[in-house]
Amino acid sequence: MFDFLDGYDVLGAFWMTVKLTAVSAVGSLVWGTLLAAMRVSPVPLMRGFGTVYVNIVRNIPLTVIILFSSLGLADIFGMTMGSNDFDVQGFRLAVLSLVAYTAAFVCEAIRSGINTVPMGQAEAARAIGLTFTQTLTLVVLPQAFRSVIGPLANVLIALTKNTTVAAAIGVAEAASLMKTMIENEAQTLLIGAVFAFGFVVLTLPTGLILGWLSKRLAVKR
Repeated sequence: MFDFLDGYDVLGAFWMTVKLTAVSAVGSLVWGTLLAAMRVSPVPLMRGFGTVYVNIVRNIPLTVIILFSSLGLADIFGMTMGSNDFDVQGFRLAVLSLVAYTAAFVCEAIRSGINTVPMGQAEAARAIGLTFTQTLTLVVLPQAFRSVIGPLANVLIALTKNTTVAAAIGVAEAASLMKTMIENEAQTLLIGAVFAFGFVVLTLPTGLILGWLSKRLAVKR
C-alpha cells in the first residue's frame, strides 16, 4: 500500500522541517524579545522602529519575504550567507526569512505579556535604583514569558507549518518532497495523508506540552 514511498527520503525531508523550525524558533524568540523591548522602550526612536517593523512585516506575506531574500539578497546583492553551497544558502535564507517574519508575532505576544505585569512592580524596581534594562530583564520579562507560553506555542505551531514556504526557494523540506512525489506518483491522496500525518506528529505534541507548561507556570494574580 505504501510502496510509493520507496526511493524517497521522507524522514530526511521532515528532519529538514524540524531543523528549519528549531533554528528559526530560537532566532525569532531572540529578535522578537528585542523588538518587544524596543516597543516598550522610553526612547522614541527605538519605540518607533519596533512599531514600524512589526506593523509592516506582519502584513507582508511570508512568500514575498522569502522570495525577496532569495532573489534580492542572494541573486541581486550576491550575499552568499557564508557558504557557496546552494543547499546551505537556501537553508540559511529560509531561516533568515522565517525569523524576520515570525519575530513580529513573537514581539506582539511578549508585549501582551509585558502589559499583564502590574505597573507597581516596575515602579518599585525603579525606586530601588534599577535601570530600564535591569527592570525589564530582571522583573518584567520573567513574568511576561510565563504568561505568554500559550500564545508562543501557537506561534511555534504556525512557524512549523510556515516552513513549507521554504520549498519556493528549493529547500528540500517536507512540502518540497510532497510536491515532487505528487508529480511522479499516482497516489495523490495517500501522499497527502502521509505528509498531513507527519505535520500532526510534529505540531500536536508541541501544543499539548506547551499548553500543559502554560498552566503549570501560570502567574497567579
